[in-house]
Amino acid sequence: MSRHKREPGTLPRPLALLGALLLATATAVAIRMLPAGAASPSRPPAARPPATPAPLPAQADEPPAAFVGFVGFVDLTRQPAFDLPAESRRTGVRRYALGHLVAGGDGCTPRWSGAAGPRRSPMAGRIARLRAMGGDAAPVLGGPEGRELAATCTRPGGLSAAYRRVVGAFDAAEIVFEVRDSADRAAVLRRARAIQAVQRERRLRVSFTLPLRHDGLTPGDVAMLRATRQAGAEVATVNLLAPIEPRTARGARLGRVATAVRAAGAQIARAQGLAQPGHAWPRIALTPVLAGRADLSELDARKLAAYATHHGLAWLSLRGVTPDPDVSRILWRTSSYR
Repeated sequence: MSRHKREPGTLPRPLALLGALLLATATAVAIRMLPAGAASPSRPPAARPPATPAPLPAQADEPPAAFVGFVGFVDLTRQPAFDLPAESRRTGVRRYALGHLVAGGDGCTPRWSGAAGPRRSPMAGRIARLRAMGGDAAPVLGGPEGRELAATCTRPGGLSAAYRRVVGAFDAAEIVFEVRDSADRAAVLRRARAIQAVQRERRLRVSFTLPLRHDGLTPGDVAMLRATRQAGAEVATVNLLAPIEPRTARGARLGRVATAVRAAGAQIARAQGLAQPGHAWPRIALTPVLAGRADLSELDARKLAAYATHHGLAWLSLRGVTPDPDVSRILWRTSSYR
């Protein structure tokens, strides 16, 4: 067999094949190291999705959160000059709920019950000073003396604008709704859609305050919670208003409250799509409501604080008649913000 002569200036055939293989390999590596889309210059880069605010925790199963402590409730209708920073220094409480903002004017204008709207309230400055101390306060919408805006504001876009006004007036990270209109499905859906609209724009925690019965929540309140979630609004906490029986009542008064809370927890878990009833604990806050000054003893207060801490509730608060100072101090000391 005759051999082909190699032309001058060319590589031997084996070396040429090896060089071609190395070049192909290097090219492939270089392409893989390019930024996405750079290997095909003729293809336009994919459009980036618009920036959105950081989402709130999903309505899914979560590990129990630590009990954050005591939240003071202030009825600004009766105490319009309440000094948040001074009270916080005196008690050690760092978180407050401020009631009640209700519908006024045309039905889409928020105002304090019996007072001016939030923009003219001196409370915004007091909240700012409280935040400088490491605390915070959340406005409460709705309540016993007036109607929540969702029940009166039917103008398209009016309700979400009203909620934005409240949030903006206090630069609020959280708002609380004291819901008394669960039977009004139109109001329930308006509120849910308006909350969702605001939550799409900014990170905002929302809590619902509901009455607790001996068997948990009313069916209407459970249906309202479910409809609110299905409409896309994120409800982080359900605050249970629990009437406390007088100390003359027979049997374990606080035991009956615990039974009712457990029943409500199962209802909340189902309404919010949680896998297990126990997963609802960090979404529950407990607010005993006192009819008499002596209805809560120091021992009762210690039991409540231990119960809230053990179950990892969102917070503990009080409504109604103010208890004895020693009882209050036990509850104040549960605050982890101190």
